[in-house]
Amino acid sequence: MKILPALLLCGVLLTGLFSCGGRSSLDKAVRKVLVSGDTTRAAYDSLCSIVTSNPGKFGDLVTADGKVDHKKMYEFIDGIASSLRPPMHWDTRLYGGVEDLSLTVYFERSGSMVPYDQRDGGGQLKKAVNDLINHFPATSKVAINIVNDGIYPYEHTVDEFLQDRDIYQSTAGIGDASYTDFQLIFNKILEAQRPGNVSVLVSDLIYSPKDTHGVSLDKIFNEENSLATRVFAKYNGKSVVVQQFMGDFSGKYYPYNGVPFDYQGQRPFYLIIIADNEAMDLLSQDKRYSGVLDAPDVRNSYRFNQGTAQVDCCVLPVWKDDAGRFRIKPGEELTLDKCDGDRETGKLCFTLAVNLGGLMKDESLLSNPANYTVKSIDGYTLAIQPIDQSMVTANNKSYLDGKTHLFTLTCDLKSPRDEVRIALPNGLPAWVAQCSSDNDTSTGGSFSTTTLGLDRLLGGMFAAMKGGDNLFEITIKINN
Repeated sequence: MKILPALLLCGVLLTGLFSCGGRSSLDKAVRKVLVSGDTTRAAYDSLCSIVTSNPGKFGDLVTADGKVDHKKMYEFIDGIASSLRPPMHWDTRLYGGVEDLSLTVYFERSGSMVPYDQRDGGGQLKKAVNDLINHFPATSKVAINIVNDGIYPYEHTVDEFLQDRDIYQSTAGIGDASYTDFQLIFNKILEAQRPGNVSVLVSDLIYSPKDTHGVSLDKIFNEENSLATRVFAKYNGKSVVVQQFMGDFSGKYYPYNGVPFDYQGQRPFYLIIIADNEAMDLLSQDKRYSGVLDAPDVRNSYRFNQGTAQVDCCVLPVWKDDAGRFRIKPGEELTLDKCDGDRETGKLCFTLAVNLGGLMKDESLLSNPANYTVKSIDGYTLAIQPIDQSMVTANNKSYLDGKTHLFTLTCDLKSPRDEVRIALPNGLPAWVAQCSSDNDTSTGGSFSTTTLGLDRLLGGMFAAMKGGDNLFEITIKINN
């Protein structure tokens, strides 16, 4: 009768030795990375090298061919991170399976694009494309195509493209420059994409299909809108970032219904960046590609996402704006227990540190409380402040690291239990409508800053990729 319990005890001890001692080197390495705050791709790669150097020891973290199983590696690291005090989070899925991103440039060569790269201009368009290429460290993985009525490979080297001072002259005669077939181009781009590929269309985004004589502009706008929706709805799991730049335009402008005229001045042009969600996340967070999505010359930008994103956040145990008292429930970062209002005012005020970087939205959108919805019984109000280094101290560093904004919530505490639900509604930013025009027959008004039918094209893309009603949602539980 005494033998069975003894055997069970030995089994438990052996299991503990295997699960803890057998993983001690990796466990220690993970904890060291998390505590140091060095949550970079290089640090993740070093952890992966521990696993691949001893696949027998870490058999459940490798695939059949001896490579790291990135999903299981994420679960292992996240298990350790969540057990720390305070709990941490490191989304290593950004690095899984993609060693280096490849770049494919689709450079529009149409009549409306040629004036952007004249010798008497500032060359902003060519600079934007050259900077894009230079931000990709593996130039051997860069391909360039010329597009208009079709897609044609650029027949020179990447270095020759970078050094070319008259790119439209050197590509003269390629395709039919009298119109641009956006339906064909977007379909071909999306069909050709492979994991880890970033495709970028360089264009003025003016929809100019073939054979439009006598067709009304309203009909063209409707066609443009439905085309964008139809094309992008076919490809799930994609992210699209539209960046607007301003460039010198010197030459003939061709309005949709009107007489061509000479124009010299600023005009918008765009980089449309397309990638799988995973690749776009990596592009936004891997320092090797810094400068691609946050290029200094970008005037406006917007990321089209499919579905509601998860954002990393935590309640700060202590912050200068706090009022009243609360305790963060152990193991539940977004539950506050034993809440009391301030003795004099009755107010409860607490602050969350939130990472909104993955949303890739303009700061003017993210920092304005009017853009958010806040629902609760006690009528909490929201204030938002971007995080800067002056806020970081030794005591709060572990909470603020990796976060971008502070959300401060305040109410007159009355209810014994409450749920505060914060959401950022999903919609096209105001700049899209402001930068769109319905008439391009003269240089008057907002001609220098608008694009004909831009809101229809981007609106069609938005309809295809909207996903959820909100970009993200956060719920905080309040218990008195």
